[in-house]
Amino acid sequence: MLATVVLAGCGAPAVPPPVAPTPTEIPPSLALPAHPTGQAWRALALVPAEATVVTITDFDAMRARFGVPDLTSGDPAADRAAFWAQARAQAVLFTAGLFADGARWPDRGFTEDDVDWEVRFTGPHGSGYVVAFRPDLDMRRVQAARHAKALRGATVMAKEHLLVKGVAGEGDPVWAADPALPDLTDDGAESAYLRRGCVPVDDALGSGASAADKGTLIGELDPRNLDDLTAFSVSFADGLATARLGEDRGDLIARGQITEAWPVVKGSRGFTSGFRSDVLVDPSSGRVGLTPTSPQAAAAVTVADLLPFAICDRL
Repeated sequence: MLATVVLAGCGAPAVPPPVAPTPTEIPPSLALPAHPTGQAWRALALVPAEATVVTITDFDAMRARFGVPDLTSGDPAADRAAFWAQARAQAVLFTAGLFADGARWPDRGFTEDDVDWEVRFTGPHGSGYVVAFRPDLDMRRVQAARHAKALRGATVMAKEHLLVKGVAGEGDPVWAADPALPDLTDDGAESAYLRRGCVPVDDALGSGASAADKGTLIGELDPRNLDDLTAFSVSFADGLATARLGEDRGDLIARGQITEAWPVVKGSRGFTSGFRSDVLVDPSSGRVGLTPTSPQAAAAVTVADLLPFAICDRL
């Protein structure tokens, strides 16, 4: 809520400076429990409110889909390698995992196979992460590994089975407390990309776009006819993708039409490099149904913000 500024006349009491908005209460569905493993969306209770991009990669959900829900570092190397090969080929991975490169790590008594999920975030004050380990892992092993150079600045939350870096301090505003953001979550997703704000048209077109490419958007599909977009997400599960822009959006049909008419820039990666051009829209729920052409391509297009359905309402 914006603070109202009143100009005081000569001799009137000084007006106190505007007070910054206080964090709203974290919804119970996103509050951090003692053991949040298996509930990747709970990490939003630790992500600083000023973060602009958050990615979620739920390895445990992928293990369940591929039929190895209980896979850990204690299983045969061949079984673990088979899972990672399947995950890289058939799932959207926004990170390979903090401990994916086994060559960098001496024997610490755990591997990436003991990680349930990883949440990464970036913002004006840097980047950070929340890594969740399986509930039965001896966290003293992680505590010992924390002194490695690659984990400098990280903190072990042993009770919660988390390794964190750059997270919000106690009492600081967090993503989960923003009333506009919980509507964008999908606790059934294997991976997700969440972003504050809209995507500038030039960014969505890509670096290879020409003035002629941009000119195709003028007219009935003019972005200036769209409503403001404060945040959005793209969630992936079982080969499908769903974008969420917030409920009751009167401009969602227009956003769908713009996406389907989006110019293909020759010689440059664009939206259709990762998704089919036809989309399904549901204005009441604010959802856009997307069909990835491949998991790897969809991930690359998403993190590059080549997303016409999420463009700003200005050229």
